[in-house]
Amino acid sequence: MNLASLKRAAQRLLPSGGWYVIAIPYLWLLLFFLIPFLIVLKISFANIALAMPPVEPVFVWTQEQILQIRLHFSNFGFVFGDSLYIEAFLTSVRIAGVSTLLALLLGYPMAYGIARAPSGWRNVLFLLVVLPFFTSFLLRVYAWLGLLGRSGPLNGLLLHLGLIHEPLQLLQTDFAVYVGMVYSYLPFMILPLYSAIEKLDLNLLEAAADLGCRPAQVFFKITLPLTKEGIFAGCLLVFIPAVGEYVIPALLGGPDTLMIGRVVWDEFFANRDWPVASALAIVLLVLLAGLVLLLQRIQAREEAT
Repeated sequence: MNLASLKRAAQRLLPSGGWYVIAIPYLWLLLFFLIPFLIVLKISFANIALAMPPVEPVFVWTQEQILQIRLHFSNFGFVFGDSLYIEAFLTSVRIAGVSTLLALLLGYPMAYGIARAPSGWRNVLFLLVVLPFFTSFLLRVYAWLGLLGRSGPLNGLLLHLGLIHEPLQLLQTDFAVYVGMVYSYLPFMILPLYSAIEKLDLNLLEAAADLGCRPAQVFFKITLPLTKEGIFAGCLLVFIPAVGEYVIPALLGGPDTLMIGRVVWDEFFANRDWPVASALAIVLLVLLAGLVLLLQRIQAREEAT
């Protein structure tokens, strides 16, 4: 057998180089998503126990070497049957939805301005958008404690302008949570919007203007529909992490701002009820995955028509 035949035999036995490139992200998802998800899923079907970890085993070998699977569906029934958890889910969806809408209203003009800025200024403006990521997320949220405090600069400015006669209670309110959400996740909205707007063909806009369209008509009939993919991606990038946010409502929100991330934390560390906390996490993940699939199907239908 010559060298060429050995090389061909090795190529048939060993995967091609392209396979390794594809395997790396799949291995990443396997290690850091699928395996943790299966662990949480197993705990969600377990029963609470006075032990460490505080859960009973799901898979048990009997003395006869028979594998028993002990699944407790009562955790999910408890999640759907308690009004506290339903209210937390609804509050999380409401706050995340309003924050996503506000981020879209603020992020679209900013992304449009960056995309239409001179080429020499785009990198500078783009750097200003991603610059907050160079600072700790926790420190940026803590900064709003001082900015929104009763003796903070915002209340000081309103008092100086004569708009108010005494400091406002801005912290521990939904307003503070919205501010923190929009500030923290605004770059996630701007980045996909900038990518979509920057790819627009300016000849289409000029042609519409030549045909008599006003600037507002050009925006709503051409620019906005052609950038809907960026809007879709930006809304998902903001809404999904905002639903499960814990730090912002815990620091800036009040006792009535009960979001699902805070409830999961309380169940894990305060109540030490890992099965219920895992069931909450699984339900939230399934709801978000279902929402993403539904939106993708709607987008595919619109593109097909």
